[in-house]
Amino acid sequence: MAESSQESLELLLDVCRLLSSKLELSGLLTTIMQLSSRVVNAETASLLLLDPATNELYFDVALGLDEEVSKIRLKMGQGIAGSVAKEGKPLVINDVKADPRWSSMVDKQSGFQTRSIMAAPMEIKGKLLGVVEAINHIDGPFSYADLHMFEAFASQAAIAIDNARLFASLREEKTKLETVFARMHEAAVLIDHDGKVLLVNESARKSFTVGGKPPATLSEALADVVITPPLPQIMASDRPMTEFELVREQPKKLILAGSASALDFKGSDTIPGWNGKLLVFRDVTEERREELLKRSFLSLISHKLKTPLASITGYSQILLDDPAITSSEMASKGLDSIFTQGRKLTELVEKLLRFTTLEDIDGSAFRLTPFKVDDLIAETVAGMKPWLDEQKGTVVAGAPSGAVALGDTGLIKDVVKNLIENGVKFNVKPEKSVSIWSDAKDGQVCVHVKDQGPGIPPEDQDKIFRKFYQVESSFTGQVEGWGLGLPFVKKVIQHHGGQVRIDSRLNEGTEVAFTLPKPRQ
Repeated sequence: MAESSQESLELLLDVCRLLSSKLELSGLLTTIMQLSSRVVNAETASLLLLDPATNELYFDVALGLDEEVSKIRLKMGQGIAGSVAKEGKPLVINDVKADPRWSSMVDKQSGFQTRSIMAAPMEIKGKLLGVVEAINHIDGPFSYADLHMFEAFASQAAIAIDNARLFASLREEKTKLETVFARMHEAAVLIDHDGKVLLVNESARKSFTVGGKPPATLSEALADVVITPPLPQIMASDRPMTEFELVREQPKKLILAGSASALDFKGSDTIPGWNGKLLVFRDVTEERREELLKRSFLSLISHKLKTPLASITGYSQILLDDPAITSSEMASKGLDSIFTQGRKLTELVEKLLRFTTLEDIDGSAFRLTPFKVDDLIAETVAGMKPWLDEQKGTVVAGAPSGAVALGDTGLIKDVVKNLIENGVKFNVKPEKSVSIWSDAKDGQVCVHVKDQGPGIPPEDQDKIFRKFYQVESSFTGQVEGWGLGLPFVKKVIQHHGGQVRIDSRLNEGTEVAFTLPKPRQ
């Protein structure tokens, strides 16, 4: 008896080792069937898995039985397997015909004759995975010793199935991730918290190789490039996303713009936590080169146009003041038109020049001084009065806030002027009113400019900060300007460390708000 128990224990240990070595689910289920017969010396076995969607049992593997059996489904409590699943307890039935729970449906379809059956639930952490059955003991009836052995086997089978499913799930997710990585046009690198490279897609592999091989660490990959901000700052950042720029001078200049997204996996009882960063970047070398050429061209054109425009407006003004010339109505109208349009063109050139100059400097070149926001608004509106009268526009200032901000007053005046101009010139209503007010909170000053115009369509609200973009059904030039007002506003405010926010509704108007820092106490 002791010898038999020892053999059974050794057999169970062998079975456990074999089950734990299987990670492919389909092969594992077949192995469970083969071993379940062997463990209790049965003629054959079957396995029913639980379908969580329908809460039914189905035959996944039926060794020695007809394939039609796999189409049978049992509800909880139906048949012997259904009863075992519902109660969560194993059963031994050595005369199935005498048990009311027995159904001969499987035998009729397969031609197999069932005499005795032993069934045990496969559960893990209170979760039912299915039921395993051993059919027809070879040497006689099933014993309760067989039942204990079979119950232990069912428990190990449940662990093996759960592990195999987890492995399949992880492999599927890994395949998805690798597929996404491989098909991304942008270069992508996945690193852990120590900077070790875990995954590199083909686009990144083309950009960064060390000795013809993908780099082992991010520091190794970036050995020949200048990264802004520095790599340690990117790795230490706790922000969800950090933007960066890479510049490599040799063998030819390469500029990459990208972002580092923080990844933090908390883990579980069985899977350790993990954190790292996903770096996604794209080649902007050609874009930057074109931008530089464009800025240089625009700056050159602006300077070249200033001198002839000064002559046009200057001499047309002199001619307009000469009664002998303006005595002719046609000459007077012609000169007035030349002077007016020349002045408008001069203003456009000045705006273009200011913007191109602004793109070539950073915030450190600004002259930041404390100023009273209410006074700056009043001065800006007063300076715009001739233009507002011409456009039939009015500006309504809110109650004084007494707020004091820190900024370059010349540039902030231009910001306010641009916003007021937009609120008037895009408004087709007879009364073109713009409201402006300020408030202070959370260590910042916020200036609000609200118009009563047509509003900005949702699909255009992200585009209006692009250079030379205007919201028109087609760009006809009917609205004066270069489409540089809001890009200018955004760049100036960002250099001040502030933000620009837009709230717009069609046919209700648009409110643009920007923030400025307060002076340090």
